[in-house]
Amino acid sequence: MGESAMSKSERPVRVLGLEASCDETAAAVLDGQGRIMAEAVLSQEAEHARFGGVVPEIAARAHLAALPGLAARVLDKAGLGYGDLTAVAGTAGPGLIGGLIVGSGFAKGVAIARGIPFFAINHLEGHALTARIPGLLDQPPPAFPYLLLLLSGGHCQCVAVEGVGRYRRLGTTLDDAVGEAFDKAAKMLGLPWPGGPHLERLAAQGDASVVALPRPLLGRQGCDFSWSGLKTAVAQRVAKGDARAEDIAAGFQAAVAAVLADRAAHALAMFPAATAVVVAGGVAANGAVRAALARAAAARGVPMLAPPLRLCTDNAVMIAWAAVERLHAGLPADSLGHAPRPRWPLEELLSGLAPI
Repeated sequence: MGESAMSKSERPVRVLGLEASCDETAAAVLDGQGRIMAEAVLSQEAEHARFGGVVPEIAARAHLAALPGLAARVLDKAGLGYGDLTAVAGTAGPGLIGGLIVGSGFAKGVAIARGIPFFAINHLEGHALTARIPGLLDQPPPAFPYLLLLLSGGHCQCVAVEGVGRYRRLGTTLDDAVGEAFDKAAKMLGLPWPGGPHLERLAAQGDASVVALPRPLLGRQGCDFSWSGLKTAVAQRVAKGDARAEDIAAGFQAAVAAVLADRAAHALAMFPAATAVVVAGGVAANGAVRAALARAAAARGVPMLAPPLRLCTDNAVMIAWAAVERLHAGLPADSLGHAPRPRWPLEELLSGLAPI
């Protein structure tokens, strides 16, 4: 499967994408123009909620049980069979190793059975390229290069997206991911897991001006992040018991939004060639964060783009689309010996690619 990725067959491109890197099992089929022919996501929230977070072994077993049937249903919805596919893509990292083995292993099995190319997709690249799916947004897809803010439970990065497979990290978190900070703050406020959506709803009932919380690294040079001090401040206010939970939630959310907007402005100053600011990952679903980043982008004269809410969190549409982008770029498919990687920085995708 290491041959040229673009098949010489004149069959229309049909790519099956599979995602199983954390606690969502997902499958999707896209055509060569990025049209979503079918998609589905199964959440494992109920399985993990009583533990207050994702249990890797439970997640892997759930992926193993669900993925074959889910892939079959998605193909049926698209009106296709496995024999109609021209390529298959599976998330190969970063993520929980058990789920990565299940998802990429299933994708490899399809590739072997049908004799089609296999793409080992970096989960972060999927997020980075989602906004480029034609017709997905109410404005044109971003042209390269653009600035990516990757904001999730495991990642908090500013990335220069210079092309398919070409990424340069401008800044990252010095301690925690922003999504993890949302979940921990929500837990301190007695909210269920996953905490981000619950905290946003609670914050809508509060007054951010009542509880003054720190804004870590605000105004500092560069575009790195730090969230541990903000979490500590939330813990101290909760322990004091002198403020409503709604106001603490609102203050926390306002602090996060302000810091993200400031860091985005600094990243744009470091990367003046950026044509847009693209926000991806689960925290990109937060309305206050989107609004703050839109203002920061507008101040620099570029648009802020974010995928639809359903495609901000983990999904297989982005995995299939990353493979389509690689097909169109003429990049090679991956070896069936490609090993899943629980840690896989975007910058390492440069390895093996031809120079610009």
